[in-house]
Amino acid sequence: MQEIEKKASDPNLWSNPEQSQQVMRERKRLEGALATHADLNRRKDDVGAYLELAREGEDVSADIRRELDALRDMVEKVETETLLSGGNDENNAIVTIHPGAGGTESQDWAEMLLRMYLRWAERQGFEAVLNDYQPAEEAGLKSATFTINGRYAYGLLISEIGVHRLVRISPFDQAKRRHTSFASVFVSPEIDDSIQIEIKPEDLRVDTYRSGGRGGQHVNTTDSAVRITHVATGIVASCQNERSQHKNRERAMKMLRSKLYEFEMEKKRAATKKIEDAKLDIDFGSQIRSYVLHPYRLIKDHRTKVEVGDVDRVLDGDLKPFIRGYLLAKRKTKAE
Repeated sequence: MQEIEKKASDPNLWSNPEQSQQVMRERKRLEGALATHADLNRRKDDVGAYLELAREGEDVSADIRRELDALRDMVEKVETETLLSGGNDENNAIVTIHPGAGGTESQDWAEMLLRMYLRWAERQGFEAVLNDYQPAEEAGLKSATFTINGRYAYGLLISEIGVHRLVRISPFDQAKRRHTSFASVFVSPEIDDSIQIEIKPEDLRVDTYRSGGRGGQHVNTTDSAVRITHVATGIVASCQNERSQHKNRERAMKMLRSKLYEFEMEKKRAATKKIEDAKLDIDFGSQIRSYVLHPYRLIKDHRTKVEVGDVDRVLDGDLKPFIRGYLLAKRKTKAE
């Protein structure tokens, strides 16, 4: 920390934006680590104080359980962060959800997934920004893209890439038959301006359209929404969250850069046969998790075999068992 403070106090640092950004990111990381260390020590001391009171005959069992639960959650969070070692794991995450075949059923399932991830972000204390939302005709959504701002957002959510399967009694089927629905989730890291991605203007197709669906006061009657397609790869980035077309275009370009960066990184990993853990990294389009609401209630991750029976809690954003299970399994197979 002293070395970082020394660098930050150097007046010449700010003449180099790239270096100054790197120093400030490292400073923020170290400050977070020190704060966590202090919080762990404080909670450990609180548990010790309650145990001392218990030895003196006071009934503080409820307080001890509360403090131990909080301490356990903190330790698990710190351990989870130690499992994140990718170069972009600390970055914000850009998440895109698309329904699979199945019409209204899958579109409604995609909406449920959107709510699940927004609730997860809220539980984590992260900020979620809905960049683009295309509503379906009857229910659910055709596509949604949102950014989750928070340290390690990308590293935690990379476990969600793939196809998610839902089995339930359809609320749209008058005969109350069981239906299976699919929706895909893709996650890319939000990259900063220090990473150069060459994008030629002639490789882009820019479409404007009228904002719709979610957005409240931001939805208007002008063609302010922007969709940018990178023709060579077919990668698309859309934004309708901002009031002006200029701001939406700027935001869409930032998302496109992040998606192209992840696309290029994946190509490099494949070319050098360094794709992390072939048993765990499932190609886009593969089923990674099943959410069964009927005839029984169970959510199962097919990669790690982690199972959770409290489906309502998971759909309300408690993804910790699955994210943690993925990272632990990933570390285990790497060590083998």
